Amino acid sequence: MSPLDRASARINAIGTAVPDHDIHAAFQSWAEARIGDRERSLFRRMAQRSGIEHRWSVLPRADDGGSPVEAGGFYANGMPFTGARMDLYGQAAPALALRAIAALGDQVSLDGITHLVVASCTGFVAPGIDQIIAARLGLPGSVERTLVGFMGCYAAVAALRVAHHIARSDSSARVLVVTVELSSLHLQPDSTLEPLLAMLQFGDGAAAALVTAEGAGLVLDRFFAATLPGSDELIRWRIGDHGFAMHLSGEVPARIGHALADADFRATLTAARPPSDIAAWAVHAGGRSILDAVEHGLGLDAQALSWSRSVLARFGNMSSATLMFVLADMLAANLTGPGVALAFGPGLAAEGFGFERVG
Repeated sequence: MSPLDRASARINAIGTAVPDHDIHAAFQSWAEARIGDRERSLFRRMAQRSGIEHRWSVLPRADDGGSPVEAGGFYANGMPFTGARMDLYGQAAPALALRAIAALGDQVSLDGITHLVVASCTGFVAPGIDQIIAARLGLPGSVERTLVGFMGCYAAVAALRVAHHIARSDSSARVLVVTVELSSLHLQPDSTLEPLLAMLQFGDGAAAALVTAEGAGLVLDRFFAATLPGSDELIRWRIGDHGFAMHLSGEVPARIGHALADADFRATLTAARPPSDIAAWAVHAGGRSILDAVEHGLGLDAQALSWSRSVLARFGNMSSATLMFVLADMLAANLTGPGVALAFGPGLAAEGFGFERVG
């Protein structure tokens, strides 16, 4: 049975936003200065092959207009304590989210919002950013709020899954889904290659979607989740005195590729369809090597992940917001045929859903 033949939820539109401060080149210079000649050469080659051209940050420019590590910048005098980072998160995360919501409002009416679902994994504040966003939008206190936190890169799937269940159970629901991540708040004083390469991937961004039971957009269906056994140490976040320290093992792409070689795991990700039957792949742009692993593991052609590679090049890995950027580009392109959205994150787990264009 097609998802169009039963009660369904759909993404009507998606708005996106990034800050205007490109910190990608500045980070590379900072990182190269921290390592020896041999590792510096390897880091430079990996950066050139990363597929990333820009990453954007909410951090203000330094006194001379330079990067956050220069005089007058956020990181100029060493590593700020976690409290200072969270203070900035509490100001900047809602502001960036509201820009994405405004971009969404340029496409569809946001009148009558009944539910607000917010995913954010790069900060904590109470009242939560869901409450801050609701208040600044002037939403009534009766709006039902859900905050999805600390799930990592697949948190957008969890947020959309919540919206999917709400819209299918209440056909009048108008669910505003927001993802906002400020990864640049968590620069760490590392001087070894692996953590520097992990930090090379991440940038800031926000996205907002309207999910309802009617109208045009992407119909959501067949949500799935799968965990790779014995992989829980490969992706970790640790809250320390100086922000959130990310551990992203270089083994992740190989483990994903190995998992995709398993027929049962592959069938879970494709709803038992051959990959060749999937017309559109919205894969979280976690990094070039991860996209390569998915492409090779599923036997996809070289253009299948072009949407994800484009988002990676323009914005880097924005954690939970990244998948929404890929879906936004697909919506704008009026793609047809069945699609699969897929993201990997801590666990090591894969989460996603099927989708199909309607209207």
